[in-house]
Amino acid sequence: MQGGQTQIKVVLLGDSGVGKSSLVLRFVADNFKTDRDATIGASYMGKNLQFNDKTIKFNIWDTAGQERYHSLAKMYYRDANAAIITYDITKRESFEGLQRWHRELQEFGPKDIVVTIAGNKEDLVETEAVPPEEAKDFANSIGAIYRKTSAKTNYGVEQLFRDIAAKICPDLNSPQSAPKRNTIALDKKVNQTQAAKEKKCC
Repeated sequence: MQGGQTQIKVVLLGDSGVGKSSLVLRFVADNFKTDRDATIGASYMGKNLQFNDKTIKFNIWDTAGQERYHSLAKMYYRDANAAIITYDITKRESFEGLQRWHRELQEFGPKDIVVTIAGNKEDLVETEAVPPEEAKDFANSIGAIYRKTSAKTNYGVEQLFRDIAAKICPDLNSPQSAPKRNTIALDKKVNQTQAAKEKKCC
């Protein structure tokens, strides 16, 4: 922590096509694109949120879901403070893949990492393939936070990151801690062999 700023490194995991990149873009830039290219290796975006006199900087690493980039994604887990494992609520196979992603996170990530399960594409709830109770039960079984999101409508997206901040820094979780937005956005493709070095939360 420097100058009242706490840095939280977040990695996004999940199968290809579940909307990981769209979630990050919505959170950081309040934007949504239907024609985003698939992530290659990993991409980085950052955002600051102000909680009273404390600034939380989220350093967000969006990893590729395609199998050919799978081994490269593991190096981003190592010093992460939090992970968002994402599935598409309309595709049961993406939900069933959560166990594999969680096992991998346990193997390669820090032991005290905060895990969140994001059921994305809530705007398509009419074709939901996974009962919310089942998703909540899975999240509870691994000690994870569960939240439904929609990158398209912005449903639950900021709250997802606020949940992470409150879990890591419990003193933020108070009624008077309504955040004032102060956004820093940076989107760049990352060399597939370059490991990310980010400071951990105090």
